[in-house]
Amino acid sequence: MWILGSIVQSLCVVVIGIAALVLEGASAGWVIVGTLIVFSIARGLNSVASKDVLGKTVIKSKRGRVTGWASSASGFITVVAASAILFFFDQLQENVNFYIIGIAAATFIWLFAALVYSFIKEPLTEVHEKASSLSAILKEFRLLKNDPVFRRFVIARSLLLCAALSAPYYVLIAQGLTNSSVLTLGIFVLVSGLASLLSSPFWGMFSDYSSRKVMLISSLLSACIGVILFASVRYEFNASIIEWIIPILYFLLSVAHQGIRIGRKTYLINLGEGNKRTSYVAVSNTVIGFILLVMSSVSLLSYALSFEMLVIIFSSITFVGVVMVMRLPET
Repeated sequence: MWILGSIVQSLCVVVIGIAALVLEGASAGWVIVGTLIVFSIARGLNSVASKDVLGKTVIKSKRGRVTGWASSASGFITVVAASAILFFFDQLQENVNFYIIGIAAATFIWLFAALVYSFIKEPLTEVHEKASSLSAILKEFRLLKNDPVFRRFVIARSLLLCAALSAPYYVLIAQGLTNSSVLTLGIFVLVSGLASLLSSPFWGMFSDYSSRKVMLISSLLSACIGVILFASVRYEFNASIIEWIIPILYFLLSVAHQGIRIGRKTYLINLGEGNKRTSYVAVSNTVIGFILLVMSSVSLLSYALSFEMLVIIFSSITFVGVVMVMRLPET
């Protein structure tokens, strides 16, 4: 299932690249958006399958480390891509070919990942016959009612989404202070990649000790960074200083976000075993999809509120998430 998801994602990226080459205007936009929907479905497939495979093939005390080193490797790839953006900055202002080359490279990387994943020896687990009707699928959501620990985890994870949702506003604030959106994008992609490269192995090893504590510390760090950003932009009048402060805060936010990601993945994998783990992941991802729709609507407030005000709103919600994580037991 993971290999299928990876192949579908690679094909979607090809379609996006072709649309950028041969289509223009609204037609190109709609094709890209439609393909992103298919891409996201395949990504959801990978999300469920990867956690299932990780839980069955890696012992409990090493799962966080595996996730951490994988995130660190992906951070290295991000650093390479960002360095290319910064190095070829002058040629990228009006040139779409660079991004098309990047898309082609991503396609081959996904196919290579599918090839590597095919060599994993996954132990078989008992498969229970289940009805595939809609009512049978909806019964899975009874876990939210009958399993109080899982329910608290889903609530906490929903609230901690705000740490990720606030990140684009850091970039938008920085772009508002500079004259080049491409250069700013390159800097922030580089910062994000460095944060993942450097911090993920630590968060992974820490998660094997206590994934709950990782979620707690990283979410608290994320919320505090949002407060600092708000204060810096709202009360600091020297724009040149803010231009340097925001990338530093974004780096710290990316470090915190990696901790939240690795911590909650490890926690969820360790929370359940076998088919129950699969149900946990599927139900959790579905609920998070709905929550994302609701949370993303907060961005509509950007017509009435400043970007830094939206960041402080997201940080406040993250603080509530910190309280929910404190109520979770260790796994």
